Amino acid sequence: MKILVVCQYYYPEPFRITDICETLTQRGHEVTVITGTPNYPMGEIYDGYKNGQKSDEIVNGVKVHRCATVPRKKNSLHRFLNYLSYVFTSTKYIIGIKDEYDVVLVNQLSPVIMAVAGIKYKKKHNKKLVLYCLDLWPVSLITGGIQRGSLIYKTFHNISKRIYQQADRILITSKSFADYFRTEFGIYVTEYLPQYAEDLFSPKSCKKQPNEMLDLMFAGNLGIAQSVKTIVNAAKLTQEEKIHWHIVGDGTEYEDLKRQAFGLDNITFYGRQPLEKMPEYYSKADAMLVTMKKNPVISLTLPGKIQTYLAAGKPIIGAINGETKLIIEEARCGYCCQADNADELRACALKFLNDDRKEDYSFNSRAYYEREFSKSVIIDKLISVMERVRRA
Repeated sequence: MKILVVCQYYYPEPFRITDICETLTQRGHEVTVITGTPNYPMGEIYDGYKNGQKSDEIVNGVKVHRCATVPRKKNSLHRFLNYLSYVFTSTKYIIGIKDEYDVVLVNQLSPVIMAVAGIKYKKKHNKKLVLYCLDLWPVSLITGGIQRGSLIYKTFHNISKRIYQQADRILITSKSFADYFRTEFGIYVTEYLPQYAEDLFSPKSCKKQPNEMLDLMFAGNLGIAQSVKTIVNAAKLTQEEKIHWHIVGDGTEYEDLKRQAFGLDNITFYGRQPLEKMPEYYSKADAMLVTMKKNPVISLTLPGKIQTYLAAGKPIIGAINGETKLIIEEARCGYCCQADNADELRACALKFLNDDRKEDYSFNSRAYYEREFSKSVIIDKLISVMERVRRA
């Protein structure tokens, strides 16, 4: 197939769509990506991509076109301009593309309006569109403080409904999303397609050498929704214990989190690290951490880091509700407590410190990944869905 992929984020930004596209290319498909200028999560344009540099290139067999976008920086105004600029520039670019693709794949994160260019191509050339939903809209706005009954929310509810209704098939990364689409929009064309982990994560590449400390690590975006402050507060409660907390990643809350942790000698921040170095960091950890805000909307989501943690064969300690809590319990790979509760997270860490089943949790973690989130199976299903939809 010739596949047109629309997603505001792509390499060198840390999103799994890059691995998906490169794997599709390795499988013999021709993939073109329409994306934005890389600036996530720090909010500044990456070096080497400013002023139109690398606006067109081939990355590991994938054709990539980067549309000019306003950097998101670290405030609401620039984030809004970042979202809007991609919609305009990607749609303008896609209008000029010829009728040469078999199917459109929209990798939909936030905001949902990133799908507009894909819909434009679908309508212009009478093609089918598959939307891979990783963030639910408009309910994702609630995590940013937008009230459900507000004018902004109602406006984006209408926009989201029109966008989702244009999809011929919606792939959902959490089983809980299906009920949302049915009740919120009357949409039934959903199929479950969870995320997977890149091949470089394995128990062997991420194995820790034992030491006298219990090392716990969070790896990922440091935004409001991730509630990493819960980890910082737990670190404050465990200064007398043989526990060290590690934070790998960057985001809008990075500097504030470091200020909150000032003076603590049992927590280390590493900043953003390239994907290929992440197994090296994972190998510092006895267990991985996942935290999210206490919010019914967020609890529907299964963060992509969970698959990576499982693939690495790491026990997981979570302060999180909903779908992720169910996965941890079903996999029997660690402990989970209430979201936003540093006291309970501390208790989980102490319980794990004295638990002699750590190796069992590691084994269960990888076994569950291979059973539920195998990359080859997920890519096979993605290809099958696109083939089926384009022929319908």
